[in-house]
Amino acid sequence: MTFDHPSFGRITNDRVFIFDTTLRDGEQSPGFSMNLEEKLRMAEALADLGVDVIEAGFPVASKGDFQSVAEIARVVKGAVVCALARSGGKNDIQAAGDAIAHAERGRIHNFISTSPLHMKYKLRMEPETVLDIVTAGNKAARNLTNDVEWSAEDGSRTEPDFLCRCVEAAIKAGATTINIPDTVGYATPEDMERIFSMLQERVPGADQVIFSAHNHNDLGLGVANTLASLRGGARQIECTINGIGERAGNAALEEIIMAIRTRHDQYPYTNRIETTKLLKLSKMLSTTTGFDVQPNKAIVGRNAFAHESGIHQDGVLKNAATYEIMTPESVGWSKSSLVLGKHSGRAAFRDKLAALGYTIADDKMNEAFQRFKDLADSKKVVYDEDIVALVDDEVRDHARIRFLSLDVASGSRRAAEATLDLEIDGEAVETTANGNGPVDAAFNAIRSAFPHDARLALFSVGAVTEGTDAQARTTVRLEENGKMVDGQGADADTVVSAVRSYIHALNKLLVKRTRSEPEALLAD
Repeated sequence: MTFDHPSFGRITNDRVFIFDTTLRDGEQSPGFSMNLEEKLRMAEALADLGVDVIEAGFPVASKGDFQSVAEIARVVKGAVVCALARSGGKNDIQAAGDAIAHAERGRIHNFISTSPLHMKYKLRMEPETVLDIVTAGNKAARNLTNDVEWSAEDGSRTEPDFLCRCVEAAIKAGATTINIPDTVGYATPEDMERIFSMLQERVPGADQVIFSAHNHNDLGLGVANTLASLRGGARQIECTINGIGERAGNAALEEIIMAIRTRHDQYPYTNRIETTKLLKLSKMLSTTTGFDVQPNKAIVGRNAFAHESGIHQDGVLKNAATYEIMTPESVGWSKSSLVLGKHSGRAAFRDKLAALGYTIADDKMNEAFQRFKDLADSKKVVYDEDIVALVDDEVRDHARIRFLSLDVASGSRRAAEATLDLEIDGEAVETTANGNGPVDAAFNAIRSAFPHDARLALFSVGAVTEGTDAQARTTVRLEENGKMVDGQGADADTVVSAVRSYIHALNKLLVKRTRSEPEALLAD
């Protein structure tokens, strides 16, 4: 298979394109919303990682979504910036086209459901009507950009004959990429391989488009189904960092990439991903969203290359290949973790940040360096993980509410009292509150300074590194009217860390308040 694609030029059969939807499908997970600054930072990091396509959002959903897609399209270079649209949405495709108008390379990704279940109960449409919308939607998108993707929502449960008709119609109308998603994670690897093989055998023009796989993980088969799709002829992979996404998530980018790299004998395909940056992206996303990956997560979990069993340790010491099928360094783990101390200067700190993959503005640098010096004064040993935690805390866009200082008095013989200084909408605010313990008092002070009705749904504390002097990393989950957000904070003082995480979550909730859901399909 060789043909010319409008964004990628000559396509060969051994090339796999990586389509990252962390900022769109991933962000739809409860609690995973990001503000514009966070999305831009993630988008630039994804482009630096080497992804081919960044799905930046759903422009018609809200003014905020439109703005974020448009800004990513304007700023990000080196990757195609993609905007999602419903094939039959009255304003969707135009909004998507407007949002990507200034992209170096832009794509409109339009979709409509094609399974009998979705057509009957979700769309309430006959198959012929859906077929007409497929044609109209792709023609409209092609009038705005020469790079058009079409998706058959719930494609894995669509009748084969009708799926072939829809794919043929989309190609004739100008689609250059055809995506067959396993929208609800129902398929098996055998199903996905069969579907892609069938489409390429039966659909006229199938040899002139890229076929794409988008697999959800409801049965834990997202990565397996994606690899099977490659066997069937798919050459674009739709995935997310850390596998985030609706319900049980999407196929994880880092797992797919390392499967291809490690088992090149089974998957002899090339891609542009710089694998040594995978861990950095994983940690960046965890810090931004407030959701850590589980310790035993493949590739990027903290136990992914840990060996506790004596037999395993003996084997690894003799030859790492006995129990490691890839090196930790190949995905970004570092053997050297002991770093700077209290006598280190600003230049050394900046060099260390560069080595860890961080570039931050001077104003953020000043705050991060001061926090590093404070940490170095209080800790015996400062590790890379400590620096990453405090820098991630500083590079966030704190939006309306910003932490300044906290004083707490508590003990077994008195009620806890917290005095908190915040900056709210640029104005300094000081408040004092009591509570059942120092954390409760500090959270009451936040609610006093910035009244709100959000419910505290989760509060958890962990250590960034080992030792009693380790930084605490806390997670706070807030819930308001069905909207859920998670925030994270890190500090050597556990209560300060808790306040930072609460403020992070509250700022994210304020962003989420401004968003609205997309209009119903075909609604005005």
